[in-house]
Amino acid sequence: MKINGPWKIKDSVEKYKNPWLRVREDQVIRPDGKDGIFGVIEMVAGVSVLPLDDEGFIYLTKEFHYAVERDTIEVVSGGIDRNEKELEAARRELKEELGIEADEWIELGTVDPFTTVINSPATMYLAKKLRFAEADPEGTERIHVMKIKLVDALNMVMESKITHGPSCVLILKAFEYLKK
Repeated sequence: MKINGPWKIKDSVEKYKNPWLRVREDQVIRPDGKDGIFGVIEMVAGVSVLPLDDEGFIYLTKEFHYAVERDTIEVVSGGIDRNEKELEAARRELKEELGIEADEWIELGTVDPFTTVINSPATMYLAKKLRFAEADPEGTERIHVMKIKLVDALNMVMESKITHGPSCVLILKAFEYLKK
């Protein structure tokens, strides 16, 4: 029997798997001592990047996201490929999605977007000293670039115009970091 905090796992069965996520169902003994089940979604760990240019503008993405059935405004985000380091993934995603390369990278921590049933940590970066080239988005992406001031993005977070969890946290953390 495996112990997970106050939970005891009697058995774990994989219910679904694809290259990006895995769903499992655990037979558990709950913290109150009763038997139960617990479903967990394990997703590929990711990165989120906020590029900031020398004039104080940031670059966000606006694109349709299938799961939420609407356009969302976000920082650059994506999964970490097998055997890839977080910073390598951040560099790759920024280049792919926006055609931007950066000479300065500041790690601003990790965020767990949804801790109750999803395990998918995202490492957050502020990218500075930017160089612009041609984007190379994946076939599933139709990205519109938004160039705005960081304070405007902060207001968009507070007004729930930006709702992607890692984007909200990264914008807030970058704003505080840059005040120092």
